[in-house]
Amino acid sequence: MSTTVRIALAQLNIPVGDVNGNTARVIQTAEDARDRLSADLVMFPELTLTGYPPEDLLFHAGVRQQVAEGLLRLSQEITGITAIVGYPEYADQAIYNACAVLRDGEMLLNYRKRELPNYKVFDEKRYFKAGTTTGLFNLKGIRVATLICEDIWQPTPALAAKAAGAQLILVINGSPYSLNYQQRREAVVRERIAEVGLPVVYLNLLGGQDELLFDGNSFVMNARGEVVQRMPPFQEGLYPVDIEVIDGAIEPRLGHIEPPYTEEASVYSALVLGVRDYVEKHGFPGVVIGLSGGIDSALTLAIAVDAIGAQRVHAVMMPSQYTSQLSLDEAAAQAHQMGVRYDVISISGMFESVQTALKDVFAGAKPDATEENIQARCRGILLMAISNKQGKMVLTTGNKSEMSVGYATLYGDMAGGFAPIKDCSKLLVYRLARYRNSQSMVIPQKVIDRPPSAELRPDQKDTDSLPPYEVLDAILELFIESDLSVEEIAARGYDRVVVGRVLQMVKRNEYKRRQAPPGIRVSNRAFGRDWRYPITSGYKSQ
Repeated sequence: MSTTVRIALAQLNIPVGDVNGNTARVIQTAEDARDRLSADLVMFPELTLTGYPPEDLLFHAGVRQQVAEGLLRLSQEITGITAIVGYPEYADQAIYNACAVLRDGEMLLNYRKRELPNYKVFDEKRYFKAGTTTGLFNLKGIRVATLICEDIWQPTPALAAKAAGAQLILVINGSPYSLNYQQRREAVVRERIAEVGLPVVYLNLLGGQDELLFDGNSFVMNARGEVVQRMPPFQEGLYPVDIEVIDGAIEPRLGHIEPPYTEEASVYSALVLGVRDYVEKHGFPGVVIGLSGGIDSALTLAIAVDAIGAQRVHAVMMPSQYTSQLSLDEAAAQAHQMGVRYDVISISGMFESVQTALKDVFAGAKPDATEENIQARCRGILLMAISNKQGKMVLTTGNKSEMSVGYATLYGDMAGGFAPIKDCSKLLVYRLARYRNSQSMVIPQKVIDRPPSAELRPDQKDTDSLPPYEVLDAILELFIESDLSVEEIAARGYDRVVVGRVLQMVKRNEYKRRQAPPGIRVSNRAFGRDWRYPITSGYKSQ
């Protein structure tokens, strides 16, 4: 004898702080799951009502009131279907990261997250008190346990659910994206299944939230640890999952298994979604970009157009006496190819005026990086003026390699509202450019092939100031993502002097990174929430 239970996975893009809007979305989605999919249960992501992570909004009395009102509304209006909804529970003079299981005016279960992550980008112990109990609810005869995100990464909650008699585990998540992290998620869930022998339905949040990007990638595993269904990443959707009960055994049916993306496709999709959400959730009419004829701004332009459409993107070339004809030609070619508004505004007059104004102060001093930074700041003035006048947000174009070692100008090319490729190394930038061109040719090949240069002095090349990017990026990854010392990195075959110099540049430029705009986290450790180095420090790298 067999029966089937249908669960709908609401892989939704839920904005942080819009409690009333999120409540309405939950009700609408629950009705859709009930009426269109004939689902018995609908799952929503972690902290559905507030969005994730709500951070210090949780302390605001207004948010607390809206959450209470939203939960009451859900309990009254969700009918004919069971819903699992994440929310912050205010109780016992504490806040819990909780989920409510609701149906027809009844709360079948209230579960409080037991494992609170406090590493990398997470600081949940600042906000939440850990739960201590396990609960089950009945879904058409199946004994179901709910877990919340970090709970599945530790053995205890799943083992407790098994001991309580659970036959199926449903996990709601707010698990941020980083490259290849989906493989790690599935490996961890497979470990838990090996311990408890129960099938798991894993629902993840979608969308960009400041530096964090949530990729969806929800999936279902059977009791043997086999993926039987995987939802498309980077896409909203309401996806049905059918669970068969055959003589008491719980078996998820085989469904669509989205194949893994290549690394380049995954990161590019994350960047596009992150830019789109940052622009849309802030209500900007569009973006403005300084298009230099170099690889970084070329990739940023492509991302912006793919994110919000060419009609909302404004590219500006700001040449100086050092700008090559190649840069002028290729920037114009890309802007025309991508159909964006394109303006050319020379900074030569501005640069000369600033030099004239400073000539007495600078008398007797030789030209150096000061004059280079003045040019970058002239460009920053122009872009910010366009932003102010038109309401468009400036997208900065710096990459992680540059941000690591300070190869950027404060109040110049670092001036802007959002930094799409801030967490992409220079080598990754090239990989992403080639990937985007494999879809359709939008970045001129000459831009990809040319040696990188800031073009702030005659015949300048990045390698005048930095090691080759093949060397620099490898050293940076070992230091930033693996926390290795100079000696440990040198032992990997890199020149110790070069390693020491690179690490000193990273340390010396922390103050710049603190003043940089936010950007999308795609690596295992990004500057921002993930990186908390002191600006003032007597530590000597060794």
